[in-house]
Amino acid sequence: MRSGAVAIHRSPDLQSLAPTSLSAAVAPIERAWHHRELIRAVVRRELTVRFRGSVLGPLWAVLAPLIMLLTYTVLFSITVPQLSQGISTTSYASGIFIGLIVFNLFSELAYRAPGLLHEHVTFVKKSIFPSETIAWVATIRAFVYGGVSFAVYMAFRLATAHELPWTILFTPLLVLPFACFMMGVVWFLMALGAFTRDVAHIMVSVVPVLMFATPIFYRLAQMPPNLSMWLRFNLVGDYIEMLRGVALDGVLPHPLAYIALVVVSYAVFIFGYQFFMRYKSVIVDVI
Repeated sequence: MRSGAVAIHRSPDLQSLAPTSLSAAVAPIERAWHHRELIRAVVRRELTVRFRGSVLGPLWAVLAPLIMLLTYTVLFSITVPQLSQGISTTSYASGIFIGLIVFNLFSELAYRAPGLLHEHVTFVKKSIFPSETIAWVATIRAFVYGGVSFAVYMAFRLATAHELPWTILFTPLLVLPFACFMMGVVWFLMALGAFTRDVAHIMVSVVPVLMFATPIFYRLAQMPPNLSMWLRFNLVGDYIEMLRGVALDGVLPHPLAYIALVVVSYAVFIFGYQFFMRYKSVIVDVI
């Protein structure tokens, strides 16, 4: 009877593990939904402030990526056409442009994240302000401008190739997990950056090096097998390769590779959130 009683006593604890894990997995999303009006208001403010005082205003969000794309096209058609290895100049330039869209998203947030709490210190010092929403605002802001750049690419593709691959419809299914991955990175760097300014200096040194370890100006298939195996651990590079596939080459990602990428990205999302929330109360005192 005693062993049976022990079993009955322990079973609720075992059954409670699944709900607890589920609540932890959706906690960041529930928290963001609860503060959705605040996030929307701050994002709108950041989008309007960025080009305040300029003559062309928000038009720069379109002109900047358009100038960059046209520059790459002219450069690779005149000076180094041999780099394309049989690929058309516009396709080669577009592939680099797509890679830069993804990497620029990563680099902008990696550079900015360590100082985000210092940047919004007047809000963070208020106990009622949900400081974790700052990461949502920064990420949404970056992805809005990244979306504008991607729209420029689609317009360029239509103007030059007169068609878009049907696989481009898969793009949102890449954007969402990539946004989750970046959110986790931002939360983690926000927390570390609150304790020491060295994190910002580390990012300035590491990100440019990481750029050459990311398939922006090349494809992973062009790398030696022993090297490409290590480069595949770079999640940013995986997203670039998959986005090129669906938006440029008309190729869907391998299902298992995509599922693995989504799982790892969401794990980073949850880890970053929990890491930030663990030290949230301490952060207020150190910034």
